[in-house]
Amino acid sequence: MKYCKKCVMPDTRPGIKFNEEGVCSACQAYEHRTAVNWDKRFEELKELCDKYRGMNGDFYDCAIAVSGGKDSHFQVYFMKEVMKMNPILFTVEDNFKMTEAGKHNIRNISEEFGCNIIAMKPDIKTQKLLMRYAFEKYGKPTWFIDRLIYTYPMHMALAFHTPLLVYGENVSYEYGGNGDEETYSARGQLNNGVAPDISIEELVRETGVTKQALEFTKAPSKEQIAFLDPMYLSYFIQWNSYKNYLFAKSRGFHDLTGEWERTHMAEQFDQVDSRGYLVHAWMKYPKFGHASATDYAARFVRYGLMDRKEAVEMVRQRDHALDPACVRDFCEFAGYSESEFWAVMDRFYNPELFEKNEYGAWVLKHPVWETQMW
Repeated sequence: MKYCKKCVMPDTRPGIKFNEEGVCSACQAYEHRTAVNWDKRFEELKELCDKYRGMNGDFYDCAIAVSGGKDSHFQVYFMKEVMKMNPILFTVEDNFKMTEAGKHNIRNISEEFGCNIIAMKPDIKTQKLLMRYAFEKYGKPTWFIDRLIYTYPMHMALAFHTPLLVYGENVSYEYGGNGDEETYSARGQLNNGVAPDISIEELVRETGVTKQALEFTKAPSKEQIAFLDPMYLSYFIQWNSYKNYLFAKSRGFHDLTGEWERTHMAEQFDQVDSRGYLVHAWMKYPKFGHASATDYAARFVRYGLMDRKEAVEMVRQRDHALDPACVRDFCEFAGYSESEFWAVMDRFYNPELFEKNEYGAWVLKHPVWETQMW
């Protein structure tokens, strides 16, 4: 493993690129901001909004995909209060036990900004069957939920005749990944690797779920997607997760302070809705040798909130340490014993990146704190 000389991101992150100086594509994208004419970008956003503003009379003229989190608060504020649009919000609830912060935040985003939210509560039987299958076969336990998070807002935007569908950041471009093109259009985000296509036939055959239960996981047709104009807000403004958090707090967002301090995260304000869901994001660790603490430590370096030495120490302490509460909630929902859970997890450790120590624990062969930079 090699690591970015500016942040702590390794070259094992899927789709990330490094230049000849050893700087990762996410750091390059962040540095590129100084060359962007943000006033011009904002004018482009105004033109885009004007194209759809009032298109349905007094009915909704845009849709926003939300979770209730810090970025959702910022997106709704920006589109409704700054751009003066009339949004309808769409969300997918994952059926895991919600944190108190999560319960509060989805309510707060509606109450604070005066917006209607239409939520999908997926079929629990299907979610459990697909969770076990995708976990054991692909190491993607929340594939079903993640797929719906991408596809459901598109289907609903079509149903409500709101072509302008607003997303937050372009994850691939902002943080490095597949399809890291700098573009306002979010049409290609299904290809970012988070919830890739799995054939309906395979899922029906292997899990016993019905085709009808999977209907919403299908992407809209090419003709339907051509009608939509999904956009990344991060293209038009300088996206900053930490600034979004501070703003959201000022409008009633709750982080996990006093409720739960997560062992494997570098912060307590991102993805705070439920515990079990976080297992999926952490599975980057056995597969690719980095997880959520690396992701945020790298961002904090770019934002000037940490130096690289501090980020390395954050990764050393936290990245490997999947929080026990996440495991308990995941196992309770999916029907695993914890020993069964860890037996499945054990299969996904990449032996090219990991080896077992004298205690039988998987450890990175080339951790960032022992490895030269690129």
